[in-house]
Amino acid sequence: MRLEINTSLQNNTLKEKPYSCETCGKSFCRQDILVLHMRSHTGEKPYSCNTCGKSFSKGDNLKKSFSYRAQLKDHMRTHTGEKPYSCNTCGKRFSDTSGHKRHTAIHKEEKPYSCTICGRGFSQGGHLKVHMRIHTGEKPYCCKICGKSFNEGRILKVHMRTHTGEKPYSCKICGRRRILKVHMRTHTGEKPYSCDTCGKSFSEGRILKVHMRTHTGEKPYSCDTCGKSFSEGRILKVHMRTHTGEKPYSCKTCGKSFSHGGRLTVHMRTHTGEKPYVCNTLPDSFKY
Repeated sequence: MRLEINTSLQNNTLKEKPYSCETCGKSFCRQDILVLHMRSHTGEKPYSCNTCGKSFSKGDNLKKSFSYRAQLKDHMRTHTGEKPYSCNTCGKRFSDTSGHKRHTAIHKEEKPYSCTICGRGFSQGGHLKVHMRIHTGEKPYCCKICGKSFNEGRILKVHMRTHTGEKPYSCKICGRRRILKVHMRTHTGEKPYSCDTCGKSFSEGRILKVHMRTHTGEKPYSCDTCGKSFSEGRILKVHMRTHTGEKPYSCKTCGKSFSHGGRLTVHMRTHTGEKPYVCNTLPDSFKY
C-alpha cells in the first residue's frame, strides 16, 4: 500500500514539473519559468533599465521600474541614493531589506557559517567563501591590463582605477579624491567596525580584519624562500627584501639606500640634526 502511495506521489511530481533543464536537470511546472531559468546558464539579460542601462534577465524586474513595486524600488535607489532601512543598533542605513537583514545578523552575533580550517565564524555564507581564499590562495579576479589577481571582485574594481586614473568621488571638505565613504571618516572620526574580542574600533573593515589576527594568531602570508609567515601582505613584501637585497628608499642627500621607509626616515636625521625624542629624566637638552 505504501509503495503504491509513493509511486503515485512520484508520478504526480513528475506531472507537475514536466519541463526539465538540459544543463542542470532542474524541473519546472511551466515552460516560461524554464525559459527564465535557462538565462542563469546563458547569461542572457534582454531587458535594460532606461536610466542606467543595467540589464535584467527577467522582464518583471524591468516592469517594476514603471509600476513602482518592490524590486523596481530597490533598483531605483541605486540612482536616487535613498536608504530607507535603518539599523536599530548602530543607525547604519540600507537601500533594500536584504542588505538590512544581513547587517542585523552582525549585531545578533549569529555566525552559523564556520571556517573548517581556522574556526572563524561568519554571518553569511558568501563571507565564508571569500575568507576561504585566504587559506586556499585562490584569486579568481584577474586584471586584464597587468595580470594581477585578487580574491574579491570589489578589490579588482578599485585596482582598475590605478590604470584608468579614475577618482570618481570628491570630498566636499578637503577636495581629496579617493574612496569617499572611507575618506570621510578621517573628518568625522567614525569607526563603525568593532573588534568583538577587545572592543577596539576601526574606520575600515579591512583594518579590523588585519587586527583580528592579533587575537587569532593567523598568519596567512608565507615567504616562499624561508617559510616565515606574516599577518599582512605588506610585511611579507618588506621581508622579501632581506632575500632579494632590494633597497627602494634612497637618501637624496648622500645616496644611501634602505629596504623600507622607516629606516630612511631615521637616517635623514643624521643630516637634518632632528632629535624628536626628549628624555624626561635627563636635562631637556638631551635629545635623541
